Amino acid sequence: MNNIPNQRRSPYYGEAHEVFRATIRRFVEREIEPYVTDWDEAGEFPREIYQKAAEVGLLQVCYPEEYGGVDCDRFFFIAAHQELCRCGSGGLAAGLSSHTIGTPHIAQFGSDELKARVLPDVLAGRKISALGVTEPSGGSDVARLRTTARRDGDEYVINGQKTFITSGMRADFVAVAVRTGGDGLGGISLILVEGGTPGFSRTPLNKMGWWCSDTATLYFDDCRVPVANLIGEENQGFKQIMHNFNYERLMLATQALAFAQVCLDEATAYSRDRHTFGRALVENQVIRHKLVDMAMRINAGVAYLEDLTWRDMQGERIAADVAMVKVVATDAMEFCANEAMQIFGGAGYMRGGKVERIYRETKVMAIGGGSVEIMKDLAARQMGL
Repeated sequence: MNNIPNQRRSPYYGEAHEVFRATIRRFVEREIEPYVTDWDEAGEFPREIYQKAAEVGLLQVCYPEEYGGVDCDRFFFIAAHQELCRCGSGGLAAGLSSHTIGTPHIAQFGSDELKARVLPDVLAGRKISALGVTEPSGGSDVARLRTTARRDGDEYVINGQKTFITSGMRADFVAVAVRTGGDGLGGISLILVEGGTPGFSRTPLNKMGWWCSDTATLYFDDCRVPVANLIGEENQGFKQIMHNFNYERLMLATQALAFAQVCLDEATAYSRDRHTFGRALVENQVIRHKLVDMAMRINAGVAYLEDLTWRDMQGERIAADVAMVKVVATDAMEFCANEAMQIFGGAGYMRGGKVERIYRETKVMAIGGGSVEIMKDLAARQMGL
C-alpha cells in the first residue's frame, strides 16, 4: 500500500495476496482512475463497472465459493480496498462496495433459497445490493427504529422510511431492518426487499462529497414481500446487524487509511515538483515535518488495523478495538487531507484533484458506520467503563 521509503513489509501478506493486489491495482489504473473525476461531476458511475470489478475478483472476496465467491482470509479484503481507494474517490469506493454491507447477513443467516437467489448475481456484478438501517428519526440508534413489518399470511407488510442509504437508488436488493416485535433491540428483523416491489419508492439525496455514489431515502407504503424474504430468524435482526457492523467498520477504517495514504502520496509528489523562492517545496523543513506527521499516523493506523484483523481471525472478541480503530483511521484521514490541502495551497482547492475530493469526504467517513462519538462510547462500554 505504502510508497514510503524503507517501510517494513507486513508479515500478514504472502505471495497470493500481492498477486491479487497487483491485479486490483491494474484494474483501478485502467478502468477507474482515468474516468473517476468525470463520474464524480456527473453524480454517478456506469453500472457496467460492477461486472468489470467482478471479472478481476474484487466483489467476491470472503464470500462462499458455492455462490460464486472466493473463500479467503480478510487480508485479501484489506488489500483489495487499499487498491480500490487509490482512485481517490470515496463515492466510487462506497458505491462499488455497497454489497459488503448489503449481503453478509444473507450469506451468514439467510435460507439456502435466499442465498441462491441473491448472492450469485450480486457477486457477478449483475445485480446491486444495499443495506437499509438508518432512519430519519433515529440515526444510529438501531434499537429504536420505527419501520414496521406486519405479518399477513405468507407476506410481510412494511411501512416506514430509511435514509442515507448507499446505492439506494439503483439497488436491486435491499436488506431492510424492520420492527416485527415489541420495542427495543429484541423486536428487530431483517427482510429483503427487491427493487420494483409495489409500495417501495425512493428519492435521491445530494451530498457534500461522495458525488458519484447514489444515496437515497427509501419509502415503504404497505410494501408487501414474501415471508421467504426474512433473513434469518424473526426478531433476531439486531444481533445480525451488530455482528456485521464490526466488518463494516474495519472496511471503513481500511478505506480511511488508504485515502490518507493517497493524500500523502499526492502531497509528496507535489512538494518535490513544486518550486517556490528558488527551491523545491520539500526542501522546507515545515513541509518535511508535515509529510512525516502524515506517515506516522498512517503507519500506526495500518499496524492497528492489521493486528485487529489477525486477532479477529483467531476468534478474539474485538468490538472495542474495532470502534477505536475506526476513530484512529478517520482521524488520520482528516489530518492527512488537511495537511495535504495546505501543502497544495491554491492548487489543492481546485476541483478535479484527488486531495480536493478526499478533503470533501473526510466527514462522511467519521460519521458513516457509527460516528466518532458513538464509537468512543461503544468502546467505553465494551471496556466496562
